[in-house]
Amino acid sequence: MDTAKKQLTQRLGYRFSNTSLLELGLSHRSVGSDNNERLEFLGDALLNYIIAEALYHQFPKAKEGELSRMRSQLVKGATLADIAREFAIGDCLNLGAGELKSGGHRRESILADTVEALIAAIYLDGGMDICKERVRDWYSTRLAQISLKNNQKDAKTRLQEYLQSKRAPLPVYEIIDITGEAHDQTFKVSCSVTLLADADGSIEGMGSSRREAEQKAAQQALVRLQVEQP
Repeated sequence: MDTAKKQLTQRLGYRFSNTSLLELGLSHRSVGSDNNERLEFLGDALLNYIIAEALYHQFPKAKEGELSRMRSQLVKGATLADIAREFAIGDCLNLGAGELKSGGHRRESILADTVEALIAAIYLDGGMDICKERVRDWYSTRLAQISLKNNQKDAKTRLQEYLQSKRAPLPVYEIIDITGEAHDQTFKVSCSVTLLADADGSIEGMGSSRREAEQKAAQQALVRLQVEQP
């Protein structure tokens, strides 16, 4: 194991007995068949369970929907990518030549998937107790900061629920344009709402991912509908 990966294990707070699991967890599918996709699958399930259990005990009076929204906020790709950046996981990724050239070590989806894969690698190497302890430690600040008050539904959900309450058709999202290099793209998305007569009911949003652009378009639609303030 090279120096960078040794330093990564120190940041993760876990020393692998089987270092091949660490290597596998850091291996993107672009390197070939020996990649972290299966670990990612297992890690996703483990992460959802660990965070769900933490929230269940932390918020004994929260309803199922509230717990689900808090969990979604904590396990979403953007949060996982932030954790990956905190640990500088991108510096240790095993990438194929194409991904390496296009800046795959900075791509949010790759970083997020790798965090899930590393969770599974720790679980397989050290067992459930140590895996849970590590994940709870990584999330300690975020778990301390999250609350029912700041756990608002996202803009797309709020828009959908508003339109349903008015018995109106659901919004339709379409990608208008994608600009920039593969590792640094900007998405432009339209959100069509039949209740908005002006501009054919189409609102636009821009973001570094399709999801972010859709959320921004939905937020603008809520403002145009005078449901929310700018």
